[in-house]
Amino acid sequence: MSTMQGGKLMVFGGGRRVKREWQDIQTELLMKIVSLLDDRTVIVASGVCSGWRNAICSELTHLSLSWCTNNMNNLVLSIVPKFTNLRGLTFRKKGEQPLLDDKSVETIANNCHDLEDLDLSMNSRLGDRSLYALARGCPNLTNLNISGCSAFSDHGLDFLSRYCRKLKILNLFGCYKAATNKALKAIGNNCRQLESINLGRCYEVGDAGVKNLAYGCPHLNVIDLSECSYITDESVIALANNCLHLRSLNLYYCVRITDRAMYALARSRVKNKDEILWESVKTQYEEEGLMNLNISQCMDLTPPAVHAICDSFPALHTCQGTLNMHGCLKLTSVHCACAIHPA
Repeated sequence: MSTMQGGKLMVFGGGRRVKREWQDIQTELLMKIVSLLDDRTVIVASGVCSGWRNAICSELTHLSLSWCTNNMNNLVLSIVPKFTNLRGLTFRKKGEQPLLDDKSVETIANNCHDLEDLDLSMNSRLGDRSLYALARGCPNLTNLNISGCSAFSDHGLDFLSRYCRKLKILNLFGCYKAATNKALKAIGNNCRQLESINLGRCYEVGDAGVKNLAYGCPHLNVIDLSECSYITDESVIALANNCLHLRSLNLYYCVRITDRAMYALARSRVKNKDEILWESVKTQYEEEGLMNLNISQCMDLTPPAVHAICDSFPALHTCQGTLNMHGCLKLTSVHCACAIHPA
């Protein structure tokens, strides 16, 4: 049993009362307490004494600074050098822009070499200096969110891909200057473990870039191509033939997509089953195939092609939104099986 008296921690046991300083708390117990605190309080706790600072700064692996609404850059410069073992770091609070600068990201890259998960989204002031710093200082990145960072160029993204080869999740939504065919070629060549990429509103993306992703990233299972209006059926065919674990595909407002792409996806289901039969273990995950498809505003699609998709991938449901056909006036007659034969 323990209590406080005169600023000391009183520990009772065996009929004796022992005075201990707060800094005497064992690291394991301290970190259990820290795990119950919000991130802002954790930072305050790290300043209680040198013992706590050393323990918290060395043991803490994930930190969010999304609570900070003022002087974010000053906060980063002051505390990040202390938390050198971070593996996850996020800044953005929904609906707000922290507006980090390149110097802050350089500080992160120079001190947090084990970083795996980083969210820098909605920081339009960041430039290629940040990508160069991350490439040199954070080679273990597996999840990077730079959506809305519209000042990045394809040169910076190309450079990043050459060093951060462990990337599995990459969010480039709105990075229309960075996500070009040139950059996607570099990603396809270097980031072969990539599983998920968001290219929504990356208006310069075309078939050449998507093909390089499809050929170079066989583990890709989620790809968002919304509003990439330059892509054609060739992109979808490449994904269908090479990314055999594709689970989610967003083609919103990809106005050049036709039935040919849909039939390619439907045929890929048969090919995937043939491939899986040769594997020693079949899982339900592998059996499910495409589970989310958005073809909203793809105006050239016809009912027979979309019915073929529904037949091949039973997880796609118009009634549940996993098959989104909003704005496709030709597809009003398309419904999933459960809508026709409800349980």
